[in-house]
Amino acid sequence: MEKKHQHIILKTNDLAIGYQSKKSQTLVASNINIALRQGELVGLVGGNGIGKSTLLRTLTHVQNELKGSVFINGKNIKHYPALELAKVMSLVLTEQMMSKNLSVFELVALGRQPYTNWVGNLSENDIDMVNKAINQTNILDLKHKKCFELSDGQLQKVMIARALAQDTDLIILDEPTSHLDMYHKAYILKLLQKLAKETHKTILFSSHEIDLAIQLCDTLIVMSENNVVSNTPCNLISKGTFNTLFPKDLIAFDELTGSFRVKK
Repeated sequence: MEKKHQHIILKTNDLAIGYQSKKSQTLVASNINIALRQGELVGLVGGNGIGKSTLLRTLTHVQNELKGSVFINGKNIKHYPALELAKVMSLVLTEQMMSKNLSVFELVALGRQPYTNWVGNLSENDIDMVNKAINQTNILDLKHKKCFELSDGQLQKVMIARALAQDTDLIILDEPTSHLDMYHKAYILKLLQKLAKETHKTILFSSHEIDLAIQLCDTLIVMSENNVVSNTPCNLISKGTFNTLFPKDLIAFDELTGSFRVKK
């Protein structure tokens, strides 16, 4: 399917992000115009402290924008009531869970909260959606384990399953591969790639794993000191975008291999 025919799930219009107080305003980035299409895996990359988390908080309406607008399915995010927003966008954050005494099934089932009645009882459809998410993330063998028994990599898969059970058009993950070894970093990102293709959900994640993101993502959002650009990895490489991410005295980007290397 060509991109021009794909439905746009999330779009920004001249977005400016940063922090506002009564006396001053701190601008992190401006003129952000991105469009994330249905079924895409999208990586948000950039150096430490460049503003990736600020952008994600703004895109998810956790933090107010300084200027511009964010739209989900053509509707301004400010016009979504909280319950309605939870039915179109799910989040996987880096914060530790409040309770790890929940079983894997119970944690994944929390994704159905926007749909359950006021008592929180799960319907047959809710249970089916939870089991489907567990199967899609290959954690059936963990279903009855307590979350405190899980490794970091296993727990991350459970959190992704919870987002799938929420059944939203858009899933946003903040640093889903942090604290994982190289194998599990690649495993999680390959899983996200597979899920985007199979479920046709739009999956946006922030990461420091730029080399892996270049290999696996349909689209990359690249944040640098001067601007925020979004395009396919191939187009970004041909435009020399990755050459601007780090000081050239130590790190160089190899366009032939699509990876960074340390200068000798």
